[in-house]
Amino acid sequence: MNTRHLLPLLALTLLPGAAFAHPGHGENGLTAGLLHPFGGLDHLLAMLAIGIWAAQQPRALKLAVPAAFLAALLGGFALAVAGVGLPQVETGIALSVLLLGLLIASAVRLPAAVSLALAGVFALFHGHAHGLEASGGLAAFAAGFLAASLSLHLGGGLLAATVQRRLPLLARSAGAAIAASGALMVI
Repeated sequence: MNTRHLLPLLALTLLPGAAFAHPGHGENGLTAGLLHPFGGLDHLLAMLAIGIWAAQQPRALKLAVPAAFLAALLGGFALAVAGVGLPQVETGIALSVLLLGLLIASAVRLPAAVSLALAGVFALFHGHAHGLEASGGLAAFAAGFLAASLSLHLGGGLLAATVQRRLPLLARSAGAAIAASGALMVI
């Protein structure tokens, strides 16, 4: 790895944990939901990573992985709103970024059931964090973060599909950078 790739990774170490998307600040409404996935590096990377990883999958999973993620994202949100706790939500979110990065970097193709289950488990943590932060206008907030998440999945998928044709190692390098970011989040 040359210094051109190392410097952005080192810059990520300067990001404080408070920059993550889960400060518990009581967001509400459609606009807050639309903006939320863009407000923290953990959500941004995870949403893009789902799209990139899905683009690496066989045809049947290219849409199924993001769809499973979005369904479980909504499920995690509903659990939080209902007062059902999940253990280690922030750790689960950080691990999702790390593991998605590793899956992309290794270009691994898992059985369909495993891929869908992983996407679902990762999304439960992200959705739960969204639910803990919402304080009003729950349906609008959920619609907003689902739409924003879908747009990031699609963006990651389109980026990966374009890059894989021209520079196949670039998508895997992006996975390594996402994994490194996730490792920093876990620490």
